[in-house]
Parts: sequence; C-alpha cells; structure tokens
Amino acid sequence: MGWSRHKRWAGWMAALWMAGAAATTVAPPKGDVLLVPDRVWTAEGDMARSGWAVLVHDGAISAVGPEASLHAPAGTQRIALPGTTLTPGLIDLHSHVFLHPYNETLWNDQVLKEPQDYRTLEAAAHARATLLAGFTTLRDLGTEGAGYADVSIKRAIDEGMIPGPRMFIATRAIVATASYGPGPRGFRPDMDLPSGAQEVSGVDEAIRATREQAGRGADWIKLYADYRVGVDGSTQPTLSLAEMKAIVDTAHLSGRPVAAHASSDEGVRLAVEAGVDSIEHGYGASESTFRLLKQHGTAYEPTLTAVESTAQYFEHYVPGQSEPTARMKDAERAFRTALKLGVTIGNGSDVGVFAHGDNWREPANMVRDGMTAPQALHAATDVAARILRQQDKFGRIAPGMRADLAAFTGDPSTHIDDLRHVAFVMKDGTVYRTPQATP
Repeated sequence: MGWSRHKRWAGWMAALWMAGAAATTVAPPKGDVLLVPDRVWTAEGDMARSGWAVLVHDGAISAVGPEASLHAPAGTQRIALPGTTLTPGLIDLHSHVFLHPYNETLWNDQVLKEPQDYRTLEAAAHARATLLAGFTTLRDLGTEGAGYADVSIKRAIDEGMIPGPRMFIATRAIVATASYGPGPRGFRPDMDLPSGAQEVSGVDEAIRATREQAGRGADWIKLYADYRVGVDGSTQPTLSLAEMKAIVDTAHLSGRPVAAHASSDEGVRLAVEAGVDSIEHGYGASESTFRLLKQHGTAYEPTLTAVESTAQYFEHYVPGQSEPTARMKDAERAFRTALKLGVTIGNGSDVGVFAHGDNWREPANMVRDGMTAPQALHAATDVAARILRQQDKFGRIAPGMRADLAAFTGDPSTHIDDLRHVAFVMKDGTVYRTPQATP
C-alpha cells in the first residue's frame, strides 16, 4: 500500500472516529428532524432558496419551504447547518468500489494479486468514504475480477452492517471472449488467468451470462461494446450487434436496464442500436452518433475524471498547469457535443480509477467542460435518479421522497467546487455526518 493510500485510509478512520456511532452504525430512523441550512437546493429549478428548511419524518421528507411555514411537531430535533446549502444526496452512476487508484496499484495487479476477501474489505471502506462525501447512491458497474462480491457489499449496507450509499450493482459485466484483461496479451498463453468480467461468444452464451448475472443479484447488466482489441491496440467493437441485442433483450425481459462501455464511434453506435440504456465513456463518438443517443433516449455518462486521472498517472498531466492530453481533448469534445445536442447526461465518474470520496471531481469537471453549476448538480441528483428509474424515491427534495440529503459549506449551485466541502450527510433519515464531526 502506497504512502498516499495510507494517509487516505487514516483520514477515513479519523472521520469515523470523530463522527462517532452515527457514522458506524445505522439505527432505524424515528421521529422528526428539522434541518435548517442557509439555503436549500431542491433540484426543482436551478436556484437555491435562502431561509428554507426541510422536515424529515421516519426517513422521508415530510415538508420543505420557508422555516416559518413549517409546522414541526413537538419533540422535533432541530439541526442547524449555518453557512451551508442543503441538496439532495448526490449520485454517481459509474463507480467501481472494488478498485483503487492505478497510481497506487495497477489494474492487473489488483485483479491478479489482491485476494477477493481483501478487496471486499477495501470495497467496504470505499463505500464508507463515498457516503461521507455526500454521495448517497452509487451505480457500481462491475467488480473487476471480484466475482459477485458486490451482492454482499450491497446487502451489508442495506442491513446496516456497514455504512455506505444505496447500491445499484452490475456484478461481473459481460465481455467478448479474449477481449478483456488480465491478458490475453502480455502473459504466457498457457496461463489460466482470472478475468475482470464474464466472457461470452455467440448469442446463446450472451443470453446465459445475462441470466446468470441477473439471477445472482445484478440490478443492471453491463456489457463491453468495444475494447482495445485492434491489431495496433486501437479500440474496436468486440461483441456483435446480435450478441448485444441478445443481452439487452434478455435483460429487459427481466426488467433490468443495460449499461454499455463504449469508447469508439462504431462501438457506441452498435450499442445504441442494440437498445442499451446508457453509454459509458463515449470519447470517440461522432456528432451523428450522439444524435442517435438523443433519438433513442439513451443516457450518457462522460467519465471525464477517469481520463484526467490516467493522464495524471501516466502522462505527467498537472491540472491547471499542463495542456490537456489528446484523450482529454477527445473526452471534452464528446461531452460538449452531447451537451449541445441535449443528450441526457448523468453524473458518472468511473471512481476507483481515482480515489473514492473524491467523486465531487466529476461535477466539477463537467462545469469545466461546458455545463453550468446547476446543470452539473441536476446531473448528479434528479437526472441521475431518472436514469436509475428511481425518480419517485430520491434525487429531489420534495415531500414523500426518501431523506437522502447532503449539505455543503458554500453554495454549489453557484460554485460547483463547493461540493468538496461536505458538512452533513443523511441517508434514509439517518445522520452519518454533521459539521461537528467533520475532521
């Protein structure tokens, strides 16, 4: 474990120590709580409302509005949050809780050398750090060689064994045979290596893998439409249109949406034509292909921070000082194209490539590359909830919604970087972080 990772883990432990029992155990939410920040950003509109408060009853939002207009029952606990803006709990639609930054340990070494039991303990720590950063929901898109361990992480969170965000999981992901690591390139051909995903060839195997993952507990099915399989190492389509369509049709029959890793123009186009529900990355997609996303209502997660992070690790990129790399420029071009065309853009960062708990970087990078601060907040709240098909449960501050809430010092609806200054976190009515417990 690198020194920077030692320091990060020590920081997480300090945060838990200072947060006390509220950060480490989950008690059933009971009674009424009145949250009184300086401002409330509800995700219904773009502006934060000064002087508003939020009343929570038994884990759900019961009222929101000017504090004087709310009628709190006797015995209501009042939590003052001076200097903060209260928002819906944030959502990251592309995470990998079983990974940690590649400048600490390369992806191959994580998959090949770190035991699954150890990686599961790591994932629990990553989930905790994510929740304390104000992200109350994650869509985790693949265990990257850790089997179905995400099912257990999700269960442990749901049962209150460990603190963490709401999890929507994709288990193993589906890839074309011999297209994904570790190997087949760079290793002896007679070595039988574990794979970062489930390999398939042909429609029948694609259907079988989809059913297996759904049966094991996947909420979403993830497929890889392309990867670096070209003769020259370039990104090329892997699964055929027929294979992808078989995966999509099988998943949809069971009520499960499908996310597609796709970076090349052809890979993105084939995935959209197959009927996937979201495209991850899309760096090489053309304007005509993004028009196809718009036409089909396919969501897009740009994962800008993953590209920035790998540039920092392997191309000596320094934020604010270096010229963006070629891949960063491709990612920005794709993002600006999707934004211009009105494609549904959700906040998906590919966290795990970079440190868990730093999820705020993705909304910040979306603003850097053309969004307004309110647009980025919507992408991480109500828009993300809609992509998850959970818009009636969380993602907005409104009566009847689950009390998934976060407060940030400052006002991220005008200065998106204020998302890094988290002061308060509540999930399902339970408080996990308060200003007094912030290290």
